[in-house]
Amino acid sequence: MEKEMTQNKMGTMPIGKLMLQMGIPMILSMMLQAVYNIVDSYFVSRMPDTETLTGAGEMAVNALTLAFPVQMLMVAIGIGTGVGTNVLLSRTLGEGKKEKAGKVAGNAYVLGGIIYIVFLLFGIFGTRVYIASQTKDAVILEMGTEYLSICCCISMGIIFFSIFEKLLQATGKTVYSTIAQVAGAIVNIILDPIMIYGLFGCPALRVKGAAYATVIGQIVSFVVAAVFHFTANKEVTFKPCYLRLEKKIISQIYSIGVPAIIAQAVMSVMTYGINIIFGMISSSYVTAYGIFYKIQQFVLFAAFGLRDAITPIISFNFGTGNKQRIKDGIFNGVLYTFIIMAVCFVGLEIFAKPFAGIFALSGETEELCIMAMRIVSVSFIFAGVNIAFQGIFQALCCGMQSLILSLLRQLIFVLPIAWLFARYASGMVWITFIIAEAVTAVIGYFMYKRISRTLAL
Repeated sequence: MEKEMTQNKMGTMPIGKLMLQMGIPMILSMMLQAVYNIVDSYFVSRMPDTETLTGAGEMAVNALTLAFPVQMLMVAIGIGTGVGTNVLLSRTLGEGKKEKAGKVAGNAYVLGGIIYIVFLLFGIFGTRVYIASQTKDAVILEMGTEYLSICCCISMGIIFFSIFEKLLQATGKTVYSTIAQVAGAIVNIILDPIMIYGLFGCPALRVKGAAYATVIGQIVSFVVAAVFHFTANKEVTFKPCYLRLEKKIISQIYSIGVPAIIAQAVMSVMTYGINIIFGMISSSYVTAYGIFYKIQQFVLFAAFGLRDAITPIISFNFGTGNKQRIKDGIFNGVLYTFIIMAVCFVGLEIFAKPFAGIFALSGETEELCIMAMRIVSVSFIFAGVNIAFQGIFQALCCGMQSLILSLLRQLIFVLPIAWLFARYASGMVWITFIIAEAVTAVIGYFMYKRISRTLAL
C-alpha cells in the first residue's frame, strides 16, 4: 500500500510541488554533509601562533586543503557503494526477495570493511608522500600528514555511515539517516574547539585535534545510523551467512555504484590538480581556494540535493511514458536549480567580505578569498544548469552523457585552463571556473536537444 501511494504521488502530484516536497529534505541533508568540510577549517584558522611558528592558523588551513581530496575520495567510494546498495536493495525488496535483500546488506557490510582496510593502509604508508606531492613547506607537510593520517586510519565512521545511510534510505527511513547525520555534525562542532585549543582539561592537540573531532563525529553518525538500521529496518534481516561475498551481488552493486563513484571522485581529482596548479603561483592561492571551495560546497550540495529529487521524478514518469510530466520535470528541475544558484550567487557577491572574515586569514589571502568568491560565484549560474542536466540525463537512461558532463566541468576544461592562467596570467586564474561551467552548459544543452529528439519528448 505504501509503495502504491508513493507511485500515485510520483505520477499525479503537480510536478513543481512534488519537486519541492522531495527536494527540500534532500537539500538540507546534502548541505549538512558540507558542515564537516568547513568546521575544521574555521577552527584551525584561529589556532594561536607558537614561539617558533608564526601564521600557524593559515598554514593549518593550507594543510587541510591539501588533505581534502583524499577525504572526498573516501566519501566518493563510500557513497558510490551505498548508492549501488540502495538501488539494488530497493529493487530486491520490491520483488519480495527478502533473503536476497539480507545478502545485499550483508555484502555491503563486508565491502565497507574492505574499503576501510584500503584507506587504513594508505593512512599508515601513503599520506606523507601524498601531501609532499603538493607542497615543499616542511610545516605544512607535517600538519597535513598528521591530519590526513588520522582521518584515514580512523575512517570507518565515514565509510560505514555512507552505507548505513543508504540502507535506511532504501526502505524510506530518511528521517533516521538525517538524525544520524545531524548527531555527528553536532559532535564535530562541539569537539573541534575543545580538542584544537585544549579546553576543559583536554590537551591542545591543534591540527590533530581537528582530525580527531572529525573522525569522532563520523563514528557517532555511523553508530546512530547502524542502531537505527538494525532496530528499524525490519524489512532487512541479518544472518552471519549473509556476510559471505557473492560475485553476482557485488557486480550488481557496482554496476550501479561505479558511475556514482567516478562522478564523485572527479571532484577529488580536480581539487588535487588545482592545489598543485595554484601552488605554482603561491601558497596563499591554495589557502584562499581551499576556503572558497568549502563555502562553495554548501551551494553545490544544495544543487546536488535538488538533482537527487529531479532524477527519480523524471525517471518514474519516463517509465510510465507520461511525456508531459517528463517535460514538466525537466522545466521545473532546471528552473529551481537556476533559482537556487542565482540566490547563492547574489549572496556571495554581497557577503563575500564577511564570509572571508570568519576565517583568521592574512591580508593577502583574505583578499584572494574575497576575489575568488566574487568571480567564481558567477559560474554558479552555469553550474546549476549543468547539475540539473546531469540528473535529467540519468533519469532518461543516458548515464554516459551525465558522466561526460561531470568530466567536462570538473576535469577536462578546468585543469588545462587553470594551468595556462597560472603559467601566463595568474591574476585571471579565477575565471577558469566560469569558462569551464559556461562551455559545459552549452555542450549540455546540445546533448539535451539530441536526447529529446531521440526520445521524441
